[in-house]
Amino acid sequence: MILRIIGEPLLAKSADGKLKSRIGTVFVGKQTIVTLPGIHATQRAAYLQMFNQQRQTAGLPALTEQEEAVELSHAVDLVMEDDTVLIRPDPTRMDLAFAADEMLQEIVSKEQIKFLHVLDSRVRNAVKRRGENWRITPLPRSADDMRQMILGARIGIGGREIYYFNRETGSRFLTCQGFAALGVLEETERRRLLVEIRDCSSHLNRLGWPEVSFFMADKVFTAADFAQHDFANMPSEQLQSVFEALWQKFQNAVPEELRRDDVSQIEWRNRMYAALIGLEEDTVSEETLLGLGAEFYMQVEWLPGGRIEEGELVFDTVMDQSFESTDEQRRAKLMLFEKSRSFILSYIREYGDVEYINIGRLVGSLSLRQPLRGRRGVFLVEVKQHDAAQPFVKILRMQKWGVAEHLDDGKSLLDAMLFTEEYTDYILNRRLACRQLGMNLPAHTTTHKLCERYFGKNRDYHGLTIYSPYFERDYIGGLATDKIPASKFANEFYALAFARLLGHAAAPNLIVGRCQLSGQVIFDDGDEVVVENQFGTPIDIVVADHTGTFTDFRRSLAESAPEYAKSVNKRLPMLSQPGAFAQAYLDAFAERFERIQQEYRLRKRAFDNLFKHQPPVEGGNLSYRWLRVLERMNLADPLALKELIRKEIAIK
Repeated sequence: MILRIIGEPLLAKSADGKLKSRIGTVFVGKQTIVTLPGIHATQRAAYLQMFNQQRQTAGLPALTEQEEAVELSHAVDLVMEDDTVLIRPDPTRMDLAFAADEMLQEIVSKEQIKFLHVLDSRVRNAVKRRGENWRITPLPRSADDMRQMILGARIGIGGREIYYFNRETGSRFLTCQGFAALGVLEETERRRLLVEIRDCSSHLNRLGWPEVSFFMADKVFTAADFAQHDFANMPSEQLQSVFEALWQKFQNAVPEELRRDDVSQIEWRNRMYAALIGLEEDTVSEETLLGLGAEFYMQVEWLPGGRIEEGELVFDTVMDQSFESTDEQRRAKLMLFEKSRSFILSYIREYGDVEYINIGRLVGSLSLRQPLRGRRGVFLVEVKQHDAAQPFVKILRMQKWGVAEHLDDGKSLLDAMLFTEEYTDYILNRRLACRQLGMNLPAHTTTHKLCERYFGKNRDYHGLTIYSPYFERDYIGGLATDKIPASKFANEFYALAFARLLGHAAAPNLIVGRCQLSGQVIFDDGDEVVVENQFGTPIDIVVADHTGTFTDFRRSLAESAPEYAKSVNKRLPMLSQPGAFAQAYLDAFAERFERIQQEYRLRKRAFDNLFKHQPPVEGGNLSYRWLRVLERMNLADPLALKELIRKEIAIK
């Protein structure tokens, strides 16, 4: 059956580049989409009118109220934004949403169709089970994204765009500034808009939300203030007087700092953003969305995945596209899709009872450090097994130097493969060395290879299938130390527990010479994750990534120790007892350093011979660096290092 569209085609734009229609309604089973101007309720009414006209032409009676209700029960709301069609599903009827999705794919690319209601677990779980997390419309990932979302939310009903549209609830927000703008319009348009505001603010949509709400006016300024007025017929002078009175009441109901629409003003932007996603601004967290730590908030870009149907793996159809494209951005996107496919195949081969798999890419570094050369790809995989109550989550980190990176440097394929294997061995040995010296790393890390095609700088190998190493570890349920809210440090018990854990973590970090190539110490900047117990008390710090370890193996520890005062100094304004915090940190540092030192002296032969199978190469390999680090640690005085740190702590 051919799709019928009543109104403008989906995503059709006017000469100025604006969408001709921002909303639509799909009638599942009737192959009909309505995009007429107005609200979803008027689109439903237009569909019923058309349907009854067809019945009349065919000599049939009009639908009864019960029959009309049945027709409307198969309707699905759409919202259009830029080049994307957003499906707003009824969480209790996801079957209808997926049926509408299949219809839309006949006229719109699947990549352009997404699902709303990201905060509703019923929607998320239904989409997850299809391996299509990538199709849930993401929340903004940055302040700039928030600004663009707000600006893109401007919408009209019958004409002028004076509202901000909440695509999740279907409600439209009228702001103080938006209402004030009516004062400069010519009288005919002002009357029409006042009638529109009156009628729509008193009408609830099918989700139970008012079609128009008054932003930040709470219960002081409501639809009741408009209900008594016949704007269409009152004299001009009275219209002006009533408008001014309404404007004054609206203005008085809104805090002064929120009366002007300004996306550059943080308070107004945050309040409007919160209104547009349907939550208070301080309740949105990635924990709510994904069950992940808050440092992942707004950082995950989900990729096309796969689902299991009757025991068979079915990949998302968008993965069927060809790489034969001259568009570099398009090719890069397809290469991401291929990575997702390769990851999924790896898990399907390893686990035979998978219900669904979703793959996400971290779009920004969780660390504050500047990126260096080499690959920095980090992925997140969510795997649900049939018999498991909850999915398990793994973090996948691509090896910094793999076959692709060595080919980019001009090496032959054989040399690229050999150097890659050598670097993998180095990374794993370095992990072993860190654990031996007391660094608290994730309990399990395994290596795998990703099958991908090469399209890098070395054109001689374009299109070649290569195998790129990556490391898999368990997701650590916690929060990075540098992202803990200041409010937590107001609790002295929390602050002191944290200080002791951070001091314990600082000792092995100093010993293994963890720093950047520039010599700047790497610590407490995104890789250390605090684990809390059920009462919210810090009980452990795990180092998620040991990047930079054994980089500094020449300097004396006394040279780099003072940099560890930064972890105390940057938190001083948050603390009620800064002296106690600093003392707890320093005592824990010295205690942990001395304990590691004693363990070395007790089992010196075991430590010294750990990498005996690799002859030391001066200035280069891990075996050489390991011996220098052990020697340096053995000669150090923990109490002297403690005092060097203390001198740099800025407590008056």
